[in-house]
Amino acid sequence: MYKRHISVLCGLMVLLASSIAFSQSTQLNIPRDSQRASVTQRIGITDITVNYHRPLVKGRTIWGKVVPYGQVWRAGANENTTITFTDPVSIEGKPLDKGTYGLHMIPNQDEWTVIFSKVNSAWGSFTYKEDEDALRVNVKPQSGDVQEALLYDFEQPTENSATVTMRWEKVAVPFKVSVDVNKIVLASLHQQLRGLSQYTWDGWDDAANYLLAHKVDLNEALEFENRSIGSEPRYDNYMTKSQILDAMGKKDDAKVAHEKALEIATPAQLHQYAFALKGQKKDAEAYEVWRKNAKNHPDLWFTHSGMARVYSSQGDFDNAVKEMKLAEAGAPEQNKVFIDAAIKRLEAKDDINK
Repeated sequence: MYKRHISVLCGLMVLLASSIAFSQSTQLNIPRDSQRASVTQRIGITDITVNYHRPLVKGRTIWGKVVPYGQVWRAGANENTTITFTDPVSIEGKPLDKGTYGLHMIPNQDEWTVIFSKVNSAWGSFTYKEDEDALRVNVKPQSGDVQEALLYDFEQPTENSATVTMRWEKVAVPFKVSVDVNKIVLASLHQQLRGLSQYTWDGWDDAANYLLAHKVDLNEALEFENRSIGSEPRYDNYMTKSQILDAMGKKDDAKVAHEKALEIATPAQLHQYAFALKGQKKDAEAYEVWRKNAKNHPDLWFTHSGMARVYSSQGDFDNAVKEMKLAEAGAPEQNKVFIDAAIKRLEAKDDINK
């Protein structure tokens, strides 16, 4: 009897070990055959995140066998594959609201259906219902290199779009996600500027600069910049105001704002403004700013470097070297390596403006 009990007990232990070795627990935190993964891409200020599990090929025929054609598939393994959009988007040109969706697919040899379900907490696609769809789009599958573990990735990112691609075995299934970035950013700015940022000059100035750079609602950009100036008049916001007015075709008003900006600019800001003029190929204006800055502030190290550039442009390398050495004597340590390089070029009679 004792031996029989031992035999039964050993059999139960083997069965338990076998169960632990080969089953996939839905309750315990233990490794799964299909490992969990996540990938995120930001478009503008909109985050897109795919959460999924990665089944392996393991030498099997996947398409048409493991994953049958013409049937709804969980687009991964285990729990719902999900995709989250923090703002409204368009999928292959069709609108989809922000939120988290269960991602399913119907594979076929020539065309796949990508499904965004309002239910995102199911186990696989076993309880999937078509009347819970938020959106369906049809896309063309592509052939690709062998991908052992199922993979989601973001490809071909632009300022306002990216392509989400599922890859497994030798098949790639892409779908394009587009975002109305400017509309979303403008709405976000309205919200952000109701917080602490509304009390700072740079919050309004940053918002105005975004609208100016993207040519979005210049009237509102001007309103933002006036709020910035009302908070604290600065070179920065008057210069931005000048640029907004110029973009609106209000040349005279732009000139007034530009002159005000230069009137209240610090010597360092004027020095950088001269570099900006150089970048715009307005060399004569840049050299004039450096001359005036050196005349009005002769004791600042960077005004000497500005004058070195003026002399270099004239081919007067002796005076250019003298000015640059004066700049080196007063410059912060981190700037001296660049000044030393400029001195070497000037001593070799090489124009540092080129």
